[in-house]
Amino acid sequence: MRAADLAAVGAAAAAGGFVNALAGGGTLITFPTLLALGIPPVSANVTNTISLVPGYLGAAVAQRRELAAQARRLAWLVPAALCGGLLGAILLLVSGDRVFTPLVPWLILAGAALVALQPRVRERLRRRAPQGASAADTDLRGTAAALAPALLTATYGGYFGAGGSVIMLGVLGLFLDDGLPRLNALKQVLALAVNVAAALLFATRAPVVWPAALAMAAGALFGGAVGGRMAGRLAPAPLRAAVVSIGVAVGLFYLVR
Repeated sequence: MRAADLAAVGAAAAAGGFVNALAGGGTLITFPTLLALGIPPVSANVTNTISLVPGYLGAAVAQRRELAAQARRLAWLVPAALCGGLLGAILLLVSGDRVFTPLVPWLILAGAALVALQPRVRERLRRRAPQGASAADTDLRGTAAALAPALLTATYGGYFGAGGSVIMLGVLGLFLDDGLPRLNALKQVLALAVNVAAALLFATRAPVVWPAALAMAAGALFGGAVGGRMAGRLAPAPLRAAVVSIGVAVGLFYLVR
């Protein structure tokens, strides 16, 4: 890849990591950028998944205070996220470009729709009166009930991922009675687990474009760390609108083409 291409994908990953931490939908920026450089869809998808792992890590570390006293939830939900991410990655590699390529425009449009619906999910969560940390963490019934939906969401995330964080946040809000900042931090860790599981398989079994992946990883780490620190202090609505607009435009472009 040329230096200009690496700079472009690095900048896209920084933007993707930033919006993932604040609004979600970073894949709608990074994945089309890789496609625009002529990378085949499955190769672009696996490269994108690997490259965004540092961004999720940076966002999770930046929000670590909100993870306090959530160890029991993590012990239950992280394995489900890992299993789902691995399952989705296997489905992608088994299906290949022949199945995945026709789905690309629909997956992008679906991801844009999910990101657009995120304000409704967040508003519903804000209306709920949060209980104390100890009451939430002892509610094993809610955590256990969230396992199956979290597994399905993680499977989607391992296969493609755009909008997966929005679904995961909705799942957590449905079954866990807690405040939005703590649920958002928990979502970041689960998204990290999904992408780590998929990335580990992709790194050894998939056609990864490593120069692009490394350049994007550096950008995603920077963008995720910055976005994680600004979470809760910066209104995500303008970013969300931009991401949704990009997703709709790109999805329609590939659908028509």
